[in-house]
Amino acid sequence: MLQLITILNRCHRFPGFVYQQARFSSDHKSIEIAVRPRKGSKAMCSRCHQPAPGYDQLPERSFEFIPFWGFLVFLLYSMRRVDCPRCQAVVVEEVPWGDGKRTLTRAYMLFLARWARRLSWKETAEAFRTSWEKVFDAVEHVVTFGLQHRVLGQIDAIGVDEIQYAKGHKYLTLVYQIDLGVTRLLWVGKERTIESFQGFFKVIGDENRFQDRLRLLRYVGAVSKSDPREMLRSSSHPRPLSYRGEDE
Repeated sequence: MLQLITILNRCHRFPGFVYQQARFSSDHKSIEIAVRPRKGSKAMCSRCHQPAPGYDQLPERSFEFIPFWGFLVFLLYSMRRVDCPRCQAVVVEEVPWGDGKRTLTRAYMLFLARWARRLSWKETAEAFRTSWEKVFDAVEHVVTFGLQHRVLGQIDAIGVDEIQYAKGHKYLTLVYQIDLGVTRLLWVGKERTIESFQGFFKVIGDENRFQDRLRLLRYVGAVSKSDPREMLRSSSHPRPLSYRGEDE
């Protein structure tokens, strides 16, 4: 297992932390890698992202990492809490491989999201022995991060699609940019209600692009003209929609 730790130190080395030990789980179906803070390093406050004095330590947590040699891989770490003088609060520390309460590491979420561009989400989950929900969580994380750190520029047309992810009428709403020469996923939202689709407008911002949101929803068949509260109709392909507000 020493070779595995050497590989991790070359590919995913985290400042302030040390890979302590790698071992097989009791059922020999996964690899567990213990992580500890480097001696003398301070924990980072998850609110202000600055070093803060320690307060106490929480029970050990597992973070799912990229599979290796066909084995599931988990990082094991006991999160510290800090008493941050800037925030005047006791909060859980920020770790470079994790994102809040998510059980997947950032590296694994990026890994799954990249494969989800090549395969269906179901095929991605089956290929890497994970769940459809975890693939969705990974894609949602990457899309949200991208929206927060990119400049969208001019968007002339979008397409709206929906997919069923579970029995019992469980749907996701997807919005794509479908301009000439540019096709990309802009937003993913749970369910196919008007409230869910409105979440796209909140994320995308710039309300000047959308002169009449209700008309926009009706144009793509999101609601009936008689009842704006009606749920989105099903579709098999993204439906194009212009931002420019031309008449149908």
